[in-house]
Amino acid sequence: MAKVGVVSLGCDKNRVDSEIMLYNLRRGGFEITNDPSEAEIIIVNTCAFLESARQEAIETTLEMARYKHGKCKKLIMTGCLPQRFISEMFDEFTEVDGFLGTNDYADVVSFIRGLDKRCYKVSPNTSRIEEGRRIVTTPGHYAYLRVADGCDNFCTYCLIPSIRGKYRSRTIEHIVEEAKDLVAAGAKELILIAQDLTKYGFDLYGKTCLVGLIRELSKIDGLVWIRLLYCYPELIDGELIDEIASNDKVAKYLDIPLQHSQDAVLKRMGRKSTRESLEKLFFALRSKVPDISLRTTFILGFPGETQEDFNGLCDFVKTQRMNNVGFFTYSREDGTAAARMKNQIPEKVKEQRLSNLAALQYDIVREQNAAMQGKKLRVIIDEEISSAENKFLYKARSQYNAPDIDGCVYVSSDKPLEAGQFTEIVVKGFSDYDLKGDAK
Repeated sequence: MAKVGVVSLGCDKNRVDSEIMLYNLRRGGFEITNDPSEAEIIIVNTCAFLESARQEAIETTLEMARYKHGKCKKLIMTGCLPQRFISEMFDEFTEVDGFLGTNDYADVVSFIRGLDKRCYKVSPNTSRIEEGRRIVTTPGHYAYLRVADGCDNFCTYCLIPSIRGKYRSRTIEHIVEEAKDLVAAGAKELILIAQDLTKYGFDLYGKTCLVGLIRELSKIDGLVWIRLLYCYPELIDGELIDEIASNDKVAKYLDIPLQHSQDAVLKRMGRKSTRESLEKLFFALRSKVPDISLRTTFILGFPGETQEDFNGLCDFVKTQRMNNVGFFTYSREDGTAAARMKNQIPEKVKEQRLSNLAALQYDIVREQNAAMQGKKLRVIIDEEISSAENKFLYKARSQYNAPDIDGCVYVSSDKPLEAGQFTEIVVKGFSDYDLKGDAK
Protein backbone atom coordinates (compact mmCIF):
# COMPACT_ATOMS: atom_id res chain seq x y z
CA MET A 1 0.00 0.00 0.00
CA ALA A 2 1.69 3.20 -1.19
CA LYS A 3 1.80 6.17 1.15
CA VAL A 4 0.49 9.51 -0.14
CA GLY A 5 0.93 12.95 1.39
CA VAL A 6 -1.13 15.99 0.37
CA VAL A 7 -0.05 19.60 0.91
CA SER A 8 -3.02 21.97 0.56
CA LEU A 9 -2.41 25.66 -0.18
CA GLY A 10 -4.72 28.61 -0.65
CA CYS A 11 -8.33 29.18 0.31
CA ASP A 12 -10.95 27.12 2.11
CA LYS A 13 -12.40 26.02 -1.22
CA ASN A 14 -9.01 24.51 -2.04
CA ARG A 15 -9.07 22.77 1.32
CA VAL A 16 -12.37 21.10 0.42
CA ASP A 17 -10.86 19.92 -2.88
CA SER A 18 -7.92 18.45 -0.97
CA GLU A 19 -10.27 16.72 1.46
CA ILE A 20 -12.17 15.12 -1.44
CA MET A 21 -8.86 13.95 -2.92
CA LEU A 22 -7.80 12.48 0.42
CA TYR A 23 -11.00 10.46 0.65
CA ASN A 24 -10.67 9.21 -2.93
CA LEU A 25 -7.04 8.25 -2.31
CA ARG A 26 -7.87 6.29 0.83
CA ARG A 27 -10.80 4.59 -0.88
CA GLY A 28 -8.48 3.77 -3.78
CA GLY A 29 -6.17 1.81 -1.50
CA PHE A 30 -3.53 4.40 -0.65
CA GLU A 31 -2.32 5.12 2.88
CA ILE A 32 -2.45 8.77 3.93
CA THR A 33 0.54 10.27 5.74
CA ASN A 34 1.25 13.73 7.12
CA ASP A 35 5.01 13.13 7.02
CA PRO A 36 6.46 14.00 3.58
CA SER A 37 9.62 12.06 4.35
CA GLU A 38 7.50 8.88 4.52
CA ALA A 39 5.40 9.58 1.43
CA GLU A 40 6.02 7.69 -1.78
CA ILE A 41 3.70 10.08 -3.60
CA ILE A 42 3.40 13.77 -2.73
CA ILE A 43 0.58 15.98 -4.02
CA VAL A 44 0.74 19.77 -3.79
CA ASN A 45 -2.71 21.34 -4.28
CA THR A 46 -1.99 24.89 -5.41
CA CYS A 47 -3.53 28.35 -5.46
CA ALA A 48 -2.97 30.80 -8.32
CA PHE A 49 -5.15 33.75 -7.28
CA LEU A 50 -2.27 36.19 -6.74
CA GLU A 51 1.42 36.35 -7.59
CA SER A 52 2.24 35.78 -3.92
CA ALA A 53 0.10 32.63 -3.89
CA ARG A 54 1.75 31.34 -7.06
CA GLN A 55 5.18 31.98 -5.56
CA GLU A 56 4.23 30.07 -2.42
CA ALA A 57 2.97 27.19 -4.55
CA ILE A 58 6.18 27.06 -6.57
CA GLU A 59 8.39 27.25 -3.48
CA THR A 60 6.39 24.54 -1.73
CA THR A 61 6.54 22.29 -4.79
CA LEU A 62 10.32 22.69 -5.03
CA GLU A 63 10.61 21.99 -1.32
CA MET A 64 8.61 18.77 -1.75
CA ALA A 65 10.78 17.84 -4.75
CA ARG A 66 13.72 17.39 -2.38
CA TYR A 67 11.98 14.32 -0.95
CA LYS A 68 12.47 12.62 -4.31
CA HIS A 69 16.00 11.95 -3.08
CA GLY A 70 14.37 9.78 -0.43
CA LYS A 71 11.21 7.67 -0.50
CA CYS A 72 9.15 9.89 -2.79
CA LYS A 73 8.79 8.40 -6.27
CA LYS A 74 6.15 10.71 -7.75
CA LEU A 75 5.47 14.42 -7.24
CA ILE A 76 2.13 15.76 -8.47
CA MET A 77 0.91 19.35 -8.74
CA THR A 78 -2.86 19.88 -8.70
CA GLY A 79 -5.28 22.75 -8.55
CA CYS A 80 -5.39 26.32 -9.79
CA LEU A 81 -1.78 26.70 -10.91
CA PRO A 82 -1.81 23.93 -13.52
CA GLN A 83 -5.40 24.77 -14.44
CA ARG A 84 -4.40 28.31 -15.44
CA PHE A 85 -0.74 27.89 -16.45
CA ILE A 86 -0.31 24.26 -17.54
CA SER A 87 2.02 25.01 -20.48
CA GLU A 88 4.45 26.99 -18.34
CA MET A 89 4.25 24.53 -15.44
CA PHE A 90 4.85 21.45 -17.61
CA ASP A 91 7.82 22.98 -19.42
CA GLU A 92 9.53 24.62 -16.44
CA PHE A 93 8.97 22.23 -13.53
CA THR A 94 10.51 18.99 -14.68
CA GLU A 95 10.73 17.89 -11.04
CA VAL A 96 6.95 17.39 -11.16
CA ASP A 97 5.79 14.08 -12.63
CA GLY A 98 2.12 14.87 -13.12
CA PHE A 99 -0.28 17.82 -13.22
CA LEU A 100 -4.00 17.69 -12.45
CA GLY A 101 -6.47 20.56 -12.92
CA THR A 102 -9.32 21.80 -10.74
CA ASN A 103 -11.91 19.75 -12.63
CA ASP A 104 -10.07 16.44 -12.34
CA TYR A 105 -9.77 15.69 -8.63
CA ALA A 106 -12.19 12.77 -8.96
CA ASP A 107 -9.68 11.07 -11.26
CA VAL A 108 -6.69 11.38 -8.93
CA VAL A 109 -6.46 7.62 -8.23
CA SER A 110 -6.53 6.51 -11.87
CA PHE A 111 -4.19 9.37 -12.78
CA ILE A 112 -1.58 8.21 -10.26
CA ARG A 113 -1.88 4.58 -11.29
CA GLY A 114 -1.35 5.51 -14.94
CA LEU A 115 1.55 7.85 -14.29
CA ASP A 116 4.33 5.93 -16.00
CA LYS A 117 5.77 9.07 -17.64
CA ARG A 118 5.39 12.84 -17.17
CA CYS A 119 1.94 13.96 -18.21
CA TYR A 120 -0.99 16.18 -17.27
CA LYS A 121 -4.76 16.14 -17.22
CA VAL A 122 -6.34 19.57 -17.19
CA SER A 123 -9.95 19.44 -18.32
CA PRO A 124 -11.69 22.64 -19.40
CA ASN A 125 -14.13 24.31 -17.04
CA THR A 126 -17.53 22.69 -17.48
CA SER A 127 -20.85 22.55 -15.69
CA ARG A 128 -19.69 19.89 -13.22
CA ILE A 129 -18.61 20.61 -9.67
CA GLU A 130 -16.35 18.51 -7.45
CA GLU A 131 -18.47 16.71 -4.87
CA GLY A 132 -18.10 13.61 -2.78
CA ARG A 133 -17.08 12.28 0.60
CA ARG A 134 -14.20 13.98 2.37
CA ILE A 135 -11.56 13.40 4.99
CA VAL A 136 -12.05 16.55 7.03
CA THR A 137 -8.76 18.25 7.91
CA THR A 138 -10.15 20.87 10.26
CA PRO A 139 -10.66 20.09 13.96
CA GLY A 140 -13.66 17.77 14.19
CA HIS A 141 -16.03 20.31 15.68
CA TYR A 142 -16.14 22.57 12.62
CA ALA A 143 -15.99 22.05 8.88
CA TYR A 144 -16.25 24.04 5.68
CA LEU A 145 -19.27 23.35 3.50
CA ARG A 146 -18.89 24.41 -0.12
CA VAL A 147 -22.20 25.28 -1.75
CA ALA A 148 -20.93 26.44 -5.17
CA ASP A 149 -17.82 26.82 -7.28
CA GLY A 150 -16.74 29.29 -9.94
CA CYS A 151 -17.70 32.92 -10.38
CA ASP A 152 -19.63 35.09 -12.87
CA ASN A 153 -18.71 38.49 -11.44
CA PHE A 154 -15.61 39.14 -13.60
CA CYS A 155 -14.07 41.79 -11.36
CA THR A 156 -11.34 43.47 -13.36
CA TYR A 157 -8.51 42.41 -11.01
CA CYS A 158 -9.46 38.75 -10.59
CA LEU A 159 -8.37 35.51 -12.29
CA ILE A 160 -10.94 33.28 -10.58
CA PRO A 161 -13.44 33.05 -13.49
CA SER A 162 -10.64 32.03 -15.86
CA ILE A 163 -9.42 29.39 -13.38
CA ARG A 164 -12.59 28.06 -11.77
CA GLY A 165 -15.08 28.73 -14.56
CA LYS A 166 -18.66 29.90 -14.40
CA TYR A 167 -20.70 29.89 -11.20
CA ARG A 168 -22.04 26.41 -10.43
CA SER A 169 -24.28 25.64 -7.46
CA ARG A 170 -24.68 22.30 -5.78
CA THR A 171 -28.24 21.12 -5.17
CA ILE A 172 -29.82 21.78 -1.81
CA GLU A 173 -30.31 18.02 -1.38
CA HIS A 174 -26.60 17.23 -1.87
CA ILE A 175 -25.50 20.04 0.44
CA VAL A 176 -27.89 19.01 3.23
CA GLU A 177 -26.88 15.37 2.87
CA GLU A 178 -23.22 16.28 3.26
CA ALA A 179 -24.02 18.60 6.17
CA LYS A 180 -25.80 15.78 8.00
CA ASP A 181 -22.76 13.55 7.54
CA LEU A 182 -20.44 16.26 8.86
CA VAL A 183 -22.63 16.88 11.91
CA ALA A 184 -22.97 13.15 12.56
CA ALA A 185 -19.16 12.98 12.54
CA GLY A 186 -18.97 15.67 15.24
CA ALA A 187 -19.18 19.07 13.50
CA LYS A 188 -21.07 21.67 15.51
CA GLU A 189 -20.22 24.60 13.27
CA LEU A 190 -20.55 24.60 9.48
CA ILE A 191 -18.91 27.40 7.54
CA LEU A 192 -20.67 27.98 4.23
CA ILE A 193 -18.29 28.95 1.42
CA ALA A 194 -18.48 29.90 -2.24
CA GLN A 195 -16.82 32.55 -4.34
CA ASP A 196 -20.11 34.46 -4.03
CA LEU A 197 -22.31 32.87 -1.39
CA THR A 198 -25.23 35.25 -1.90
CA LYS A 199 -25.67 34.09 -5.51
CA TYR A 200 -26.24 30.51 -4.41
CA GLY A 201 -28.86 28.64 -6.42
CA PHE A 202 -29.48 31.18 -9.15
CA ASP A 203 -28.07 28.93 -11.88
CA LEU A 204 -30.10 25.91 -10.70
CA TYR A 205 -33.35 27.39 -9.52
CA GLY A 206 -33.63 30.69 -11.37
CA LYS A 207 -33.42 32.66 -8.13
CA THR A 208 -31.06 33.04 -5.22
CA CYS A 209 -31.77 30.42 -2.57
CA LEU A 210 -29.31 31.07 0.25
CA VAL A 211 -32.06 31.70 2.79
CA GLY A 212 -33.86 28.52 1.80
CA LEU A 213 -30.63 26.56 2.15
CA ILE A 214 -29.96 28.06 5.59
CA ARG A 215 -33.44 27.03 6.73
CA GLU A 216 -32.93 23.46 5.56
CA LEU A 217 -29.55 23.26 7.28
CA SER A 218 -31.05 24.70 10.47
CA LYS A 219 -33.26 21.62 10.78
CA ILE A 220 -30.21 19.40 11.42
CA ASP A 221 -30.09 18.29 15.06
CA GLY A 222 -26.71 18.88 16.65
CA LEU A 223 -25.73 21.74 14.37
CA VAL A 224 -25.18 24.82 16.53
CA TRP A 225 -23.63 27.48 14.29
CA ILE A 226 -23.97 28.26 10.59
CA ARG A 227 -21.37 30.80 9.49
CA LEU A 228 -21.58 32.75 6.22
CA LEU A 229 -18.42 33.69 4.31
CA TYR A 230 -17.98 35.74 1.12
CA CYS A 231 -21.37 37.41 0.75
CA TYR A 232 -21.24 40.01 -2.00
CA PRO A 233 -23.00 43.21 -0.91
CA GLU A 234 -25.27 43.62 -3.93
CA LEU A 235 -27.35 40.51 -3.15
CA ILE A 236 -27.64 40.88 0.62
CA ASP A 237 -31.34 41.66 0.86
CA GLY A 238 -33.94 42.11 3.58
CA GLU A 239 -34.84 38.42 3.58
CA LEU A 240 -31.26 37.38 4.32
CA ILE A 241 -30.84 40.08 6.98
CA ASP A 242 -34.07 38.96 8.68
CA GLU A 243 -32.88 35.35 8.62
CA ILE A 244 -29.58 36.27 10.26
CA ALA A 245 -31.46 38.28 12.88
CA SER A 246 -34.09 35.66 13.72
CA ASN A 247 -32.30 32.33 13.28
CA ASP A 248 -30.45 31.33 16.43
CA LYS A 249 -28.26 28.91 14.49
CA VAL A 250 -26.86 31.59 12.18
CA ALA A 251 -23.77 33.25 13.64
CA LYS A 252 -24.15 37.01 13.91
CA TYR A 253 -21.25 37.39 11.56
CA LEU A 254 -20.98 38.28 7.90
CA ASP A 255 -17.97 38.35 5.59
CA ILE A 256 -18.63 40.96 2.88
CA PRO A 257 -15.68 41.39 0.49
CA LEU A 258 -15.99 45.09 -0.41
CA GLN A 259 -12.47 45.68 -1.86
CA HIS A 260 -13.01 49.47 -1.76
CA SER A 261 -15.51 52.13 -0.73
CA GLN A 262 -15.09 54.89 -3.31
CA ASP A 263 -17.31 54.97 -6.38
CA ALA A 264 -14.63 55.66 -9.00
CA VAL A 265 -12.43 52.81 -7.79
CA LEU A 266 -15.34 50.40 -7.41
CA LYS A 267 -16.40 51.14 -10.98
CA ARG A 268 -12.92 50.43 -12.34
CA MET A 269 -12.89 47.22 -10.33
CA GLY A 270 -16.07 46.11 -12.04
CA ARG A 271 -17.96 46.12 -8.76
CA LYS A 272 -21.65 47.02 -8.69
CA SER A 273 -21.72 48.79 -5.33
CA THR A 274 -21.39 52.47 -4.50
CA ARG A 275 -20.36 54.02 -1.23
CA GLU A 276 -23.94 55.10 -0.63
CA SER A 277 -25.27 51.56 -1.20
CA LEU A 278 -22.63 50.11 1.13
CA GLU A 279 -23.47 52.58 3.88
CA LYS A 280 -27.18 51.79 3.51
CA LEU A 281 -26.43 48.07 3.69
CA PHE A 282 -24.36 48.41 6.84
CA PHE A 283 -27.09 50.54 8.43
CA ALA A 284 -29.72 47.92 7.56
CA LEU A 285 -27.61 45.10 8.96
CA ARG A 286 -26.89 46.88 12.22
CA SER A 287 -30.47 48.02 12.61
CA LYS A 288 -31.78 44.44 12.45
CA VAL A 289 -28.73 42.72 13.99
CA PRO A 290 -27.19 45.24 16.44
CA ASP A 291 -24.43 42.87 17.60
CA ILE A 292 -23.40 41.67 14.14
CA SER A 293 -19.68 41.29 13.46
CA LEU A 294 -18.77 42.53 9.99
CA ARG A 295 -15.67 41.37 8.17
CA THR A 296 -14.33 42.61 4.85
CA THR A 297 -11.23 42.91 2.66
CA PHE A 298 -9.80 45.97 0.91
CA ILE A 299 -7.37 46.28 -1.99
CA LEU A 300 -4.92 49.18 -1.68
CA GLY A 301 -3.31 50.85 -4.67
CA PHE A 302 -5.71 49.75 -7.38
CA PRO A 303 -4.84 51.43 -10.72
CA GLY A 304 -5.89 55.06 -10.67
CA GLU A 305 -6.51 55.17 -6.91
CA THR A 306 -5.84 58.80 -5.99
CA GLN A 307 -4.89 60.18 -2.62
CA GLU A 308 -8.45 61.47 -2.40
CA ASP A 309 -9.78 57.95 -3.03
CA PHE A 310 -7.53 56.59 -0.30
CA ASN A 311 -8.60 59.32 2.12
CA GLY A 312 -12.23 58.42 1.37
CA LEU A 313 -11.51 54.77 2.14
CA CYS A 314 -9.88 55.76 5.43
CA ASP A 315 -12.98 57.77 6.29
CA PHE A 316 -15.19 54.78 5.47
CA VAL A 317 -13.15 52.51 7.74
CA LYS A 318 -13.29 55.11 10.53
CA THR A 319 -17.03 55.63 10.34
CA GLN A 320 -18.13 52.03 9.71
CA ARG A 321 -15.86 50.51 12.38
CA MET A 322 -15.83 46.94 11.11
CA ASN A 323 -14.69 44.17 13.40
CA ASN A 324 -12.30 42.27 11.16
CA VAL A 325 -10.59 43.62 8.04
CA GLY A 326 -8.02 42.11 5.71
CA PHE A 327 -5.82 44.43 3.63
CA PHE A 328 -4.00 43.58 0.41
CA THR A 329 -1.96 45.61 -2.01
CA TYR A 330 -3.16 45.39 -5.59
CA SER A 331 -1.47 42.58 -7.52
CA ARG A 332 -1.16 43.14 -11.27
CA GLU A 333 -2.32 39.87 -12.82
CA ASP A 334 -1.71 39.18 -16.51
CA GLY A 335 -4.93 38.33 -18.27
CA THR A 336 -7.09 40.70 -16.23
CA ALA A 337 -8.53 44.00 -17.42
CA ALA A 338 -6.94 45.88 -14.53
CA ALA A 339 -3.45 44.80 -15.61
CA ARG A 340 -3.90 46.85 -18.78
CA MET A 341 -5.17 49.97 -17.00
CA LYS A 342 -3.19 53.18 -16.95
CA ASN A 343 -2.00 54.90 -13.77
CA GLN A 344 -0.57 51.82 -12.06
CA ILE A 345 0.40 52.75 -8.51
CA PRO A 346 4.06 52.41 -7.38
CA GLU A 347 4.71 49.59 -4.92
CA LYS A 348 6.01 51.96 -2.25
CA VAL A 349 2.78 53.96 -2.36
CA LYS A 350 0.68 50.79 -2.15
CA GLU A 351 2.64 49.50 0.82
CA GLN A 352 2.43 52.83 2.64
CA ARG A 353 -1.33 53.02 2.14
CA LEU A 354 -1.75 49.48 3.41
CA SER A 355 0.37 50.26 6.47
CA ASN A 356 -1.60 53.42 7.26
CA LEU A 357 -4.99 51.79 6.90
CA ALA A 358 -3.98 48.70 8.87
CA ALA A 359 -2.83 50.96 11.72
CA LEU A 360 -6.18 52.73 11.64
CA GLN A 361 -8.08 49.45 11.82
CA TYR A 362 -5.80 48.20 14.60
CA ASP A 363 -6.83 51.14 16.78
CA ILE A 364 -10.50 50.47 16.06
CA VAL A 365 -10.19 46.81 17.06
CA ARG A 366 -8.38 47.70 20.28
CA GLU A 367 -11.17 50.10 21.21
CA GLN A 368 -13.78 47.44 20.43
CA ASN A 369 -11.93 44.84 22.50
CA ALA A 370 -11.50 47.23 25.41
CA ALA A 371 -15.27 47.78 25.40
CA MET A 372 -15.81 44.02 25.76
CA GLN A 373 -14.16 43.82 29.17
CA GLY A 374 -16.52 42.57 31.86
CA LYS A 375 -19.04 41.20 29.36
CA LYS A 376 -20.21 37.61 29.12
CA LEU A 377 -19.48 35.72 25.94
CA ARG A 378 -20.34 32.26 24.66
CA VAL A 379 -17.38 30.56 23.01
CA ILE A 380 -16.47 27.25 21.43
CA ILE A 381 -13.20 25.68 22.53
CA ASP A 382 -10.84 25.04 19.60
CA GLU A 383 -7.76 23.62 21.34
CA GLU A 384 -5.85 23.37 24.60
CA ILE A 385 -2.81 25.61 24.89
CA SER A 386 -1.43 24.57 28.28
CA SER A 387 -2.31 22.96 31.60
CA ALA A 388 -0.66 22.91 35.03
CA GLU A 389 -1.97 22.33 38.56
CA ASN A 390 -5.67 22.64 37.66
CA LYS A 391 -5.06 25.77 35.59
CA PHE A 392 -5.99 25.34 31.96
CA LEU A 393 -5.59 27.69 29.01
CA TYR A 394 -7.56 27.24 25.80
CA LYS A 395 -7.85 28.88 22.42
CA ALA A 396 -11.49 29.53 21.59
CA ARG A 397 -13.79 31.58 19.36
CA SER A 398 -17.08 33.36 19.78
CA GLN A 399 -19.68 33.56 17.03
CA TYR A 400 -17.95 36.79 16.02
CA ASN A 401 -14.72 35.04 14.93
CA ALA A 402 -14.11 32.76 11.95
CA PRO A 403 -11.24 30.26 12.23
CA ASP A 404 -7.75 31.29 11.12
CA ILE A 405 -8.65 34.69 9.62
CA ASP A 406 -9.93 36.54 12.70
CA GLY A 407 -8.80 37.09 16.27
CA CYS A 408 -9.59 34.50 18.90
CA VAL A 409 -10.45 34.23 22.61
CA TYR A 410 -7.96 32.83 25.14
CA VAL A 411 -9.88 31.14 27.94
CA SER A 412 -8.53 30.40 31.41
CA SER A 413 -10.32 27.66 33.31
CA ASP A 414 -10.01 25.88 36.66
CA LYS A 415 -11.40 22.72 35.13
CA PRO A 416 -10.62 20.82 31.93
CA LEU A 417 -12.62 21.62 28.83
CA GLU A 418 -12.83 19.77 25.54
CA ALA A 419 -12.39 20.86 21.94
CA GLY A 420 -15.81 21.55 20.50
CA GLN A 421 -17.32 22.33 23.89
CA PHE A 422 -19.37 25.50 24.27
CA THR A 423 -18.84 27.48 27.43
CA GLU A 424 -19.62 30.91 28.80
CA ILE A 425 -16.79 33.22 29.80
CA VAL A 426 -16.34 36.67 31.28
CA VAL A 427 -13.98 38.86 29.27
CA LYS A 428 -11.10 40.03 31.44
CA GLY A 429 -8.82 41.73 28.95
CA PHE A 430 -7.35 41.65 25.48
CA SER A 431 -4.09 41.52 23.57
CA ASP A 432 -4.10 43.20 20.17
CA TYR A 433 -6.83 41.40 18.18
CA ASP A 434 -7.50 38.66 20.76
CA LEU A 435 -9.71 38.65 23.83
CA LYS A 436 -8.88 37.02 27.16
CA GLY A 437 -11.48 35.59 29.52
CA ASP A 438 -12.26 33.27 32.41
CA ALA A 439 -14.61 30.31 32.09
CA LYS A 440 -17.53 30.57 34.48
